[in-house]
Amino acid sequence: MGGFGLFAIMLLVFAVLMVFMSVKSVPQGMEYTVERFGKYTATLTPGLNIIMPIIDRIGRKLNMMEQVLDVPSQEVITKDNAMVRVDGVIFYQIMDAAKAAYEVNFLDVAVINLVMTNIRTVMGSMDLDELLSRRDEINARLLNVVDEATSPWGIKVTRIEIKDIAPPKDLVDSMARQMKAEREKRAQILEAEGLRQAEILKAEGLKQGAILDAEGRKEAAFRDAEARERLAEAEARATMMVSEAISKGDVQAINYFVAQKYIESLKDVASANNSKLIFMPLEASSVIGALGGIGELAKEALNKKA
Repeated sequence: MGGFGLFAIMLLVFAVLMVFMSVKSVPQGMEYTVERFGKYTATLTPGLNIIMPIIDRIGRKLNMMEQVLDVPSQEVITKDNAMVRVDGVIFYQIMDAAKAAYEVNFLDVAVINLVMTNIRTVMGSMDLDELLSRRDEINARLLNVVDEATSPWGIKVTRIEIKDIAPPKDLVDSMARQMKAEREKRAQILEAEGLRQAEILKAEGLKQGAILDAEGRKEAAFRDAEARERLAEAEARATMMVSEAISKGDVQAINYFVAQKYIESLKDVASANNSKLIFMPLEASSVIGALGGIGELAKEALNKKA
């Protein structure tokens, strides 16, 4: 083999080497930056790409898939001077490979430190009770601030989650006692409200009963008055009839009227509770005469009907 053959072999090897150096295969989910003499010129997307050998080289290999970073645990002092330990997680995705490669150094470290700083800022402006009950609001505020701050780096922060908020043990015990006291207070209030409602219902029942009782007495009094009125009308009518009979010269009517009053008086005397023995200086002939008058009236009434 002469010198020409050796040269040809070397030229072939060089050509193969140039082809190998110029062809770049980028896997799915990755992007490569291309630097020409140290200056960024282009970004290689997934698939087969051609670059200029020797003068071009691959600068950074960037993962374009969504990535997850753990935020280390740190202590935060709240607005009401309570110290809590907080950790979290952040999700982000590179949107511009060139910016992510050349606008910030150590991208993951920068994102983690930015999130930790803003956690202290956001949580330090809130009370402990707000911190424990408004975690969604904390996540939203952190996402808004961090996403805006990382926009020049060519990344999109998709989510920030606070995983754990751990107050000191003595503070947890104090909160448990406070919660127990609140529940006991609520139970006592509900019990007092129940007793109050029961007393109100009882008073309403007594009031309604008194109203019904008064209405019953009123109705009874009205009935009694109506009965006395009817009795008075009946007595007035009887007196008028007796008066008419007397005016016509009927002596038996007088006997009837006197006998009726006489018998009623005897009945009242006999029905008295303290009357055990009664001495009555009565004339038997007067009573018999009055009774005879009643009999004569009855005969006359029967004769008139016949």
